[in-house]
Amino acid sequence: MGMYEFCVKHQNRRVRVTTHNGTYEGTIMGVDWDNLYLKPAKGELTLSSWGLGYGGYGGWGAGIVALSLFTLLAIALI
Repeated sequence: MGMYEFCVKHQNRRVRVTTHNGTYEGTIMGVDWDNLYLKPAKGELTLSSWGLGYGGYGGWGAGIVALSLFTLLAIALI
């Protein structure tokens, strides 16, 4: 099973993600062919956000980290 399939199967689950740039902990909010969208665990630093999203209707909202699927090394369910 590839990273994309794993992430789709485990949406809305808490995970610990290890990338080339560090380790992140949070909830999988979404996934597309290029990115994993992770809502960081409470109190963790947010490195990027998508703002209001499509058409200003909330979209992903502030606080969602977009991680490239190509930089993921490991994902552990917690």
